[in-house]
Amino acid sequence: MSKHFRPWRIDQTQLLPASVEDYVPAGHLSRFIVALVRESLDLGEIEASYASALGQPPFDPALMTALLLNGYASGIYSSRRIAKACTERADFMMIVAGDPPDFRTISDFRKRHLKALAELFVQVLRLAETAGLVKLGHVALDGTKIKANASKHKAMSYQRMKRREAELQAEVDRWLSAAEAADAEEDALYGSKRGDELPGWVADKQKRLAKIRDAKAALEAEAKAAAEEERRLRAAAEEKRVAEGRKKSGKTPKPPDDAPDPKSQKNFTDPESRILKTGDGFIQGYNAQAAVDGQAQIIVAHELTPSTSDHGQFVPLVDGIEANLGRRPKEASADAGYLSEANLEAMVARGVKAYVACGRAKRAAEGGRGAGGPLTQAMRRRLKRAGWRSRYRLRKQIVEPVFGQIKQGRGFRQFLLRGVENVRAEWALICIAHNLTKLAKAA
Repeated sequence: MSKHFRPWRIDQTQLLPASVEDYVPAGHLSRFIVALVRESLDLGEIEASYASALGQPPFDPALMTALLLNGYASGIYSSRRIAKACTERADFMMIVAGDPPDFRTISDFRKRHLKALAELFVQVLRLAETAGLVKLGHVALDGTKIKANASKHKAMSYQRMKRREAELQAEVDRWLSAAEAADAEEDALYGSKRGDELPGWVADKQKRLAKIRDAKAALEAEAKAAAEEERRLRAAAEEKRVAEGRKKSGKTPKPPDDAPDPKSQKNFTDPESRILKTGDGFIQGYNAQAAVDGQAQIIVAHELTPSTSDHGQFVPLVDGIEANLGRRPKEASADAGYLSEANLEAMVARGVKAYVACGRAKRAAEGGRGAGGPLTQAMRRRLKRAGWRSRYRLRKQIVEPVFGQIKQGRGFRQFLLRGVENVRAEWALICIAHNLTKLAKAA
């Protein structure tokens, strides 16, 4: 007896469901996002920008917002891939109700309303707090390096800029002189044209020369600003030392140099991105920061910087939590990258109990024995005294899985936008998507 199979009725005419929502299971993430956008999020800032009644009616801002959030929560980020999903995936087809927007429409909506979309982070965060997913008992901070939308091979060091600037200038001058000396010959060759047009490749070299000069000037301005800030900090430290009556110790440091480091680089594709060191080598990218609540791994604050250092992000993240939720966390933990006397002083002033590693990996309490100020020494003793029971142990299990879910689970490995402000807003969208997935599971 032959095996019987379930009939394959691919050509059979069927009645369509009464609603497009019936294509998607009841507990699907896309249904939750649609309900949240329609019933809970205030899109007044986005809707207010549509003033003109001329032309074709635009897509509903709520539809476009739900479409983008569902894309980010599903690991689909580019406008072309989202547009393709609107014709292939049931959840996206349900959101657009069978009327898919063009990828340019999706891209333009994101560009036009990027700032307003990023500000939805606070609304989603407060919904998570209302749902009991945010307690602010223990918050863990960390950063992760993410590639910029630029190649590290499109960067040039200050030293090479100076050399290449001179080479290009000499080459352009040489060809300009040759063109001027051959005017009569060019008149015969070009006929009715003026005869003084430059070859396309010469004009291109001029453009490259202008780009290099702009990048060189930017590096010089950054170096000068950094030197002025260093002088200000040294002067403030000296005033504090004199006021406290402490003796001057150690060698006098060299005065800060206004000239850029010969090895400092500027990228021509995304000038605000930087070469950052990661565990897998060097990337052209940004340092994305997050503060994660220990209750349900909800991101309660986010930051982004082109700097490879985490020192300057500790206080902004903690202050960001208060700005977003109106209160500070009771405890905050972070790895050794955030350790500094100034950061520990700031936590004492804010009444936040800090747990910041003084060393790397398993030796959190042993790094740089005897080094650091009184608060650093006290932190080292606190971590060593508590041992394996230290609250610092919570850091790894709270914040690091979040980056794993974003980068590995949802495949976000590279920013789409360029420029630090745009990338910062894009990181906010990533954090919103993460919180939505946590909120949906708890609903």
